[in-house]
Amino acid sequence: MNCTIKKYLKIVPGTISDYKPLSRFHYRDCKTGPVSAVYKIIDTHPRREQIEPVVGVIVYSMPACSVQLRNIATKGLFTKLGCANANMQFVNNNIRTIARVVIEPRYRALGLAYELVQKTMPLLEMPYIEALAVMGKVNPFFEKAGMMRYEAPQSPRCIQLAQALSAVGIEQSDLADIERTHNILHSLGGKQKAFIEKQITNFLTVYGRRVKNLPDSLKRTEFFISRLSDRPVYYLWRNADVELKI
Repeated sequence: MNCTIKKYLKIVPGTISDYKPLSRFHYRDCKTGPVSAVYKIIDTHPRREQIEPVVGVIVYSMPACSVQLRNIATKGLFTKLGCANANMQFVNNNIRTIARVVIEPRYRALGLAYELVQKTMPLLEMPYIEALAVMGKVNPFFEKAGMMRYEAPQSPRCIQLAQALSAVGIEQSDLADIERTHNILHSLGGKQKAFIEKQITNFLTVYGRRVKNLPDSLKRTEFFISRLSDRPVYYLWRNADVELKI
């Protein structure tokens, strides 16, 4: 069945207008930054193309000026020209960023995301293609497409809260069960309760007043647990057929 569907699917150039109808299926908002290129998957089946002609989109954008994990992955290659303007021009000449990859839900589980990445990266004729994705841990299609993975180290504030939770009896394995973690927090008393409440409040401060002042609830517990493991993953692909442009 899958093979029958896939034989009607084609990857062709697209525009940002092709992404907008599918943007609601992506975990990030609609803004993609300066767009460099767009490719789409179309379904050419005579009946299905009338219902859903565009079933997948990849959006490439211009790269950010500086990305910490890029510097690690490339051993500082894009920081060596001496001044910020020259480094930025070097980045623009040699890197494009995958800003979005989205597949229409009815066409998922066909391996289309990795094919869209794998087959379109060479078309840009750039030395490097990069991507930064929180969801990379959940669905590692970038790696399957041939990109190298680099994971950000855990931030000091995440380490501090994880250590504080451990001090009151909540270990990493407990965090997989939000309700269990919340119940343990509620069972604490006295100094332990005051200690961990201060640690959680401090951790949530960076997310703004509304989040910082969330009441002690399952929703708050779910929020800080999600942020404890919310580390971006950086991906890089080197096109060996394209030389660096100075």
